[in-house]
Amino acid sequence: MIDPSESFGELLTHALHILPVALALVLPVVALGAGVLYWVRRGSLTTTMTVLVLVPVVALMAGVLGVSGFMFNATLTTMALVCLLVVLVTLPVALLLGHAIARRSVWEREARERERAAEASRRELVAWISHDLRTPLAGIRAMAEALADGVVSSPREVAGYATRIGGESRRLAGMVDDLFELSRITAGALRLTMSQVALGEVVSDVLAAQAPIAQRKRVRVAAEAATEPVVLGSDPELARVVRNLVSNAIRHTPPDGTVAVQLGVDGHDAVLSVADGCGGIPDAELDRVFDVAFRGSAARTPTLTPDAQPGAGLGLAIAKGLVEAHRGRIAARNQGPGCRFEVRLPLAVR
Repeated sequence: MIDPSESFGELLTHALHILPVALALVLPVVALGAGVLYWVRRGSLTTTMTVLVLVPVVALMAGVLGVSGFMFNATLTTMALVCLLVVLVTLPVALLLGHAIARRSVWEREARERERAAEASRRELVAWISHDLRTPLAGIRAMAEALADGVVSSPREVAGYATRIGGESRRLAGMVDDLFELSRITAGALRLTMSQVALGEVVSDVLAAQAPIAQRKRVRVAAEAATEPVVLGSDPELARVVRNLVSNAIRHTPPDGTVAVQLGVDGHDAVLSVADGCGGIPDAELDRVFDVAFRGSAARTPTLTPDAQPGAGLGLAIAKGLVEAHRGRIAARNQGPGCRFEVRLPLAVR
């Protein structure tokens, strides 16, 4: 034992004398602990944190026992009780801290993965949009130059060019509108004015607006409403969801095909389904139909009429974003001669 009356020099000499003994006992414990940590490195976080807490405490006890000559007196007993108290206090804290660090690490890793996926999606979107914008712009420029240079002069030809320029301009405006809506959704800037909406009226208005396009393409649109559900939502955004689904179904259904629209209630959900005659989607692509700029295989892109120009691949992505903003769900599956898109929205509480 150390005498309190000893001078500093004597204390230092005594410490240097017992230091090799302490190191000889502590280092093997630390080495063993390092080996155990390496062995459990792929195990649970709880095991790793337990070893991290116990190794220094056991090393300390080994050093103290060695220095004391394994003489169990009152001081050594007190030291052991203090070490036990340290373990009882620090071990739960270390486990809680370890779990918090692990959760944060997982969250950060998932955030990085989401960021990488979003960046890849943005690059893909820019590539698709750049390609799609060039086509109508080139047509508009060519027709405008032809009109300016007098290449066409008869009133009938001039009117035809003007009609085609107007159509391409509307197509461009639709793309820009889709981009703006998608940017609001992805940026979390979408603000919905919620009210009770009769979903049947929304579907009827959309079908009436899409009827001329379906007639020109010789596509039959069959609507069936088992009930008139009322949901809590934003009328313009819900109309856009239905319009995107119906126009997508008409665009991908070949002439003389049928688009079936059904509306009903299932439990606490309003259910809207739109079935087309596209010929089906390969199973490997079903999970991607709602991805930005995804258009699918050639089997789903039949020859289109001038009234049914291909979109920029944003319609279904926008529909999914708007449905989820209403706390709803949207899914797609193959059914019969084509695909069935189903939207579920919570019913309004009356």
